[in-house]
Amino acid sequence: MCRVPRGPFLVALGKSWHPEEFICAHCKNTMAYIGFVEEQGALYCELCYEKFFAPECGRCQRKILGEVINALKQTWHVSCFVCVACGKPIHNNVFHLEDGEPYCETDYYALFGTICHGCEFPIEAGDMFLEALAYTWHDTCFVCSVCCESLEGQTFFSKKDKPLCKKHAHSVNF
Repeated sequence: MCRVPRGPFLVALGKSWHPEEFICAHCKNTMAYIGFVEEQGALYCELCYEKFFAPECGRCQRKILGEVINALKQTWHVSCFVCVACGKPIHNNVFHLEDGEPYCETDYYALFGTICHGCEFPIEAGDMFLEALAYTWHDTCFVCSVCCESLEGQTFFSKKDKPLCKKHAHSVNF
């Protein structure tokens, strides 16, 4: 950065520079008309940054310039971090692992998930659930179809695959 503010100058990183003084820390070429990257307190042209600092993509093994995703102890191009089932980029969305492979949320539950018969949402790891009437339920979803009283651990009845408490077992027609 020059302290003599005369002639043409450019502003980068909140400072004013003469074009001939705005140079790459490695190759010493001017960066006045090309892209640059700040790395470890020094400025580098994009070519030197790519050569010495840019991370390598976990999928294609090419250097990453621009937006990067850090996941699974690796770095990825945004377009390379994809669901193994559908091939769509995961971006910064929720993903799940199965055998060390990333799946988008939709495909993960379609392939590996169990859906609660009561609420039709996935039963996730750590959720309390039970099996009754040949279905899987969140423990909080297994309730009487009429009064919503919890049936977990209770005697219950069923009409047309709908759970009923003792009170409503004989008084309801579906």
